[in-house]
Amino acid sequence: MADNQAQATASSGILDGELYEVTNDLSGEPLYNTDIAPVPVSERTWNKWNFAALWVGMAVCIPTYMLASTLIDSGMNWWQAILTVMLGNLIVLIPMVLNAHAGTKFGIPFPVYARSAFGLFGSNIPALLRALVACGWFGIQTWVGANAVYILFRIIMPGLVEWLDGFGSLLGIPLGSETFLAITFGQFVALIGFWLANMIFVWIGTESIRWLETLAAPFLLLIGLGLLAWAIAQADGLGPILSKKSEFETNGAFLKVFILGLTGQVGYWATLSLNISDFTRYAKSQKDQMVGQAIGLPTTMTLFAFIGVAVTSATVIIFGEAIWNPVELLEKFENKFVVAFALFALAVATISTNIAANIVSPANDFSNVAPRLISFRTGATIAGIIGLLIMPWKLLSSSEVYIFTWLIGYSALLGPIAGILICDYFIIRKRQIPVEDLYGPGKSVSGFNWIAIGSLFIGILPNVPGFLDVFVDNKVDNEGLWSTLYSFAWFNGFAISFGVYWLLNKFLKGK
Repeated sequence: MADNQAQATASSGILDGELYEVTNDLSGEPLYNTDIAPVPVSERTWNKWNFAALWVGMAVCIPTYMLASTLIDSGMNWWQAILTVMLGNLIVLIPMVLNAHAGTKFGIPFPVYARSAFGLFGSNIPALLRALVACGWFGIQTWVGANAVYILFRIIMPGLVEWLDGFGSLLGIPLGSETFLAITFGQFVALIGFWLANMIFVWIGTESIRWLETLAAPFLLLIGLGLLAWAIAQADGLGPILSKKSEFETNGAFLKVFILGLTGQVGYWATLSLNISDFTRYAKSQKDQMVGQAIGLPTTMTLFAFIGVAVTSATVIIFGEAIWNPVELLEKFENKFVVAFALFALAVATISTNIAANIVSPANDFSNVAPRLISFRTGATIAGIIGLLIMPWKLLSSSEVYIFTWLIGYSALLGPIAGILICDYFIIRKRQIPVEDLYGPGKSVSGFNWIAIGSLFIGILPNVPGFLDVFVDNKVDNEGLWSTLYSFAWFNGFAISFGVYWLLNKFLKGK
């Protein structure tokens, strides 16, 4: 079967070394548009340093800082938290590089890549699941930036913020910390304003903020280093910060949180481990994407995580509590100029990283549903609206909600997809994809691959009871079968769907 596919592929394309290029004109195919078209070999120009820089830009962000600092809030000491971050990112690097292979070889984005495993129309299921998660992250980043803007105006124009909060009450708008929305009218205005700023750049075109992308990571890195310097000074050196002891009395108690933290770390980039081909389709070679990602991902995540860990450990010494949100920490600074500059820089950098990391994927995924009707810009607008509707501030209401409900919860959806894609591409298809057949029905790729769809739901199912328990209590007790399974949500989902998909193909199709 693999040889037949290779022959079919070679008949309408050429291999330039390890890169395949489509030679047929696909513009008339019903599932084609220019945003998801195969990239010509001549336009695949990204080298290893481009990929390393991409990961620096995406990894140096506020959610990364909070991801590490939540581990301190959960009771770990600094080296336990750093070990968890580093190990989680080394693990997720494996599916990242594997799923990047098809994008590099064939020049295709994630939604088209998914068609080879799930079918031309069945691919909408994993694409939309991935898109919804990206919408959630877009909402979270938008809320982080909006909250920075809100606090900035509360510092430089406190009267305006007080008037806005009071104006909402006069109008009878049900906003406030005790309401269902749980935000004030001033925060709501900041959210809408910051959301519009993101969407304007999307509508104008992402090229319009390319210069901001080059500044985003350095801005956030400088803020992080500034916080680290402040923490060291206020805590009388690194010694007291790093001497904070673990709050776990037994190894068993530590392992419970470690497993959850590790799954959360893997889940954090489980999103990009699926749609990494959206970027690697521009790679010059497999070596460039593999080496570049290995340089950029685990190193940047570990180094920036150390800043979050050290600063959060220092807040326990300085304030008597772990403050894991850097925006809330900045508000405690006395120098208004320093705070205002830091919050402004944070807001600007967040727009850039938000669009680069959280708009490209859902825009392509929504476009995949109806390529002739939904453009990149339309898909991005849909993603932005959904990002608001999920009320992202509730996902950041506590470290427990952030890790247990959000990170581990969506990893239960994405792990099975990764298992199916990797099994299909490397085991079933032997790294051969009939690219031209992915853009039009009636050819070698079916509309729905029910084996893949069934394997996906079988992989998700064991984690549903544990998620429902967490959704109610916002914590995992690691007691009982369902809770234990949920602690390993990404891992067991990946393994179950991979195994079921392989077995069903072997016994039903003889592959």
